Amino acid sequence: MIDRHESQPAQQNVGWQFDNTYARLPELLIAPAQPIAVRDPKVSILNTRLAEQLGLDFGGQSPDAVARLLSGQTLPEGSEPIAQAYAGHQYAHFTMLGDGRAILLGEHRTPEGRLVDIQFKGSGPTLFSRRGDGRAALGPMLREYVISEAMHALDIPTTRSLAVVTTGEPVYRTAQLPGAVLTRVAASHIRVGTFEYVARSRAEIHLQEFADYTIARHYPELIDIPEKYREFLRAVIDRQASLISKWQLIGFVHGVMNTDNMAISGETIDYGPCAFMNVYDPETVFSSIDHNGRYAYGNQPAIAQWNLARFAESLLPLLADDQQEAIAIATAEIEAFVPRYQHHWLSGMRQKLGLQTVEPEDLDLIQSLLQWMQTTRADFTNTFRDLSEGMPLSACYEDAEFETWRTRWQQRLQREGSSLDAANIRMRKVNPAVIPRNHRVEEALQAAEDHADLSRLERLLDVLSAPFETRDEMAGYREPLPDDGTYRTFCGT
Repeated sequence: MIDRHESQPAQQNVGWQFDNTYARLPELLIAPAQPIAVRDPKVSILNTRLAEQLGLDFGGQSPDAVARLLSGQTLPEGSEPIAQAYAGHQYAHFTMLGDGRAILLGEHRTPEGRLVDIQFKGSGPTLFSRRGDGRAALGPMLREYVISEAMHALDIPTTRSLAVVTTGEPVYRTAQLPGAVLTRVAASHIRVGTFEYVARSRAEIHLQEFADYTIARHYPELIDIPEKYREFLRAVIDRQASLISKWQLIGFVHGVMNTDNMAISGETIDYGPCAFMNVYDPETVFSSIDHNGRYAYGNQPAIAQWNLARFAESLLPLLADDQQEAIAIATAEIEAFVPRYQHHWLSGMRQKLGLQTVEPEDLDLIQSLLQWMQTTRADFTNTFRDLSEGMPLSACYEDAEFETWRTRWQQRLQREGSSLDAANIRMRKVNPAVIPRNHRVEEALQAAEDHADLSRLERLLDVLSAPFETRDEMAGYREPLPDDGTYRTFCGT
């Protein structure tokens, strides 16, 4: 059993301020849950910078007390652990789901007044575990920690990682692995799949109540406006269009864009079989189970629109009393995703090329560069960073097609009155020098899993914390492996 006798001092010393609004929603959305007892919890990594932002101070706690707190052995005062119910289209097939290995402790109020979810991942089975053990292995939890914090540093909306704690117990997947619990921080864990779940319950009173709750939590400016549910749909579509464009601009491949992994808040959620593209290729797939490339890099915008169509379907009863009218409203909003995404993506690409004005030929200029990159198998991240740092010196740029393109680009800068030096300064603010290179992530995770050696992980996190800077210690983290085409990632379950 979990020892709750320590909950009072943990609350006093750490600074939790729970206000658990989600736990007060209708029962069909939640199930009581408790983290399991584990043998020997130890803190693997603690995000002290994030803790400070959350108004939490673990400094007065012993390492053992912190480990107990962040593995669910000691529950903070005010927390109300629950598992959330949701559904999801997984590879286009609808499934009733829920938190099978995650437990929401509750919502914490930050010093700025923001309400954020505090969730354990890997803390044992719940009502929704479907015969799973509800546990997690150390490697996948550290992967989520690294990638989510890297995404945050890259200025991409994302869930955050507060800590990873080892359990002192093995988990069994394809092999015996060290177990761990991740503490995840999110604006919320409300997903497209949550709305699908409520809509499938056929209780429209709950659908309206849940939509109103979500609007109040994430889109409060819409609470009292006319046609608020249509505006809600439109706002979610715009946030997702912006988010997916940021993924594309940075070469991020999510890997498992099921509807249960699309957050209504507009944050990136669930870092399972994710990775970063090296050689530019729209067909890039890393997930070991995505055999047909449904969630390939180049498909991500279209999949986002498909997912949002499922969200719109769940809102139909709220969009209009007449079903045909509701369908027409939903269709119009979903069709608007493409121009919204194009707007965000084009704006971001102009920034990556240092452009400050708009010309009709910009799209062709961008696509010409991408086509050259694909043909020559150029590295996506390094090409943009090399352009940001002045005249590229690598032999790969000694190419007539590239020289023609570069002349066009420089002429374009001249037409808007921008010098190359000024453009380079702007470009270095949006084109990272480093990303989480796949082999660097793997070697750090392997050292942690196999040898309990966190030194490589800590160095990697330090480098990734300032991705737009150029530092000497970054040199070894900028280059991909020569052959990264066979790299595969796994969901960790």
